[in-house]
Amino acid sequence: MTQSHPVSMLVLNIKMFLAKSPQIIKKYYPQLVWDIPNLDNKIYLTFDDGPIPEITPWVLNVLKKFNIKATFFCLGCNVVKNQKILTQIINDGHVVGNHSYHHLSGWDTDNNAYYGNIKKCNEVVNSKLFRPPYGRIKKSQIAELDKTYKIVMWDVLSGDFDPKTTPEKCYQNVIKNTKTGAIIVFHDSIKAFPNLESTLPKTIEYLLEKGFIFDTIPEN
Repeated sequence: MTQSHPVSMLVLNIKMFLAKSPQIIKKYYPQLVWDIPNLDNKIYLTFDDGPIPEITPWVLNVLKKFNIKATFFCLGCNVVKNQKILTQIINDGHVVGNHSYHHLSGWDTDNNAYYGNIKKCNEVVNSKLFRPPYGRIKKSQIAELDKTYKIVMWDVLSGDFDPKTTPEKCYQNVIKNTKTGAIIVFHDSIKAFPNLESTLPKTIEYLLEKGFIFDTIPEN
C-alpha cells in the first residue's frame, strides 16, 4: 500500500501541481533540501530527466549564452546512452545529481529495489546529490538515503512537463515565486521542450535583471 504523505500535495499527477512548495511541507520534511537561504541573492536553477541529445545541448547553449551555472539531476539510463553530453555538462562547469536510474517513484517501489536503482545511477553519475523522481519518497527511504546523499527537492516548480500548461504560465510560475535561495525546477526532456524552449531564455533574462545570481547546489 502506498504510504500517504503531505508531500503528495506537490505533484499529485500530470494534471495538478503546485508551483510553490508550501511551508507546511517543508517543515514536515526538514531533512530534505527545499531551498538554500543565503545573503548573496543566489538562486539555484535545476534540470531533471536528462541528458537527452535533442534537448540538453540546447539547454547548455542557453546557459552559456547567459554565463550562468545550473545543476542537472540525471537519469542513469540516459547517461549510459549519452556519456558525451554528461561530460559536456561537467566541462561547462555545471553540477550533476542522481535522479535514479529508471525514474522510479519511491512510493510505488520496494525500498531495497529503490536503493539499488539509485546506487546503479550513481555508478555513472557519481554525485552526493539525489532528487527523488516526482518528489515521491517514503519517510523510511529518506531516513536511509540521508545517510549517503543530500536529498534535494525544490521551492519553485515551472510546470514545463505539463502539456496543459502554456509557456507563459511556466514563465509566471517561476518569476512570481522565485526569491533568494529558491531551487527552481525545469526539465531537459522532450516532453517539456515545447514549454522550455520559449520560457527558459526569458526567465533567465528576467531573473538576471532582478539581480539574482545563479549558483549550483553544493554537495555538502
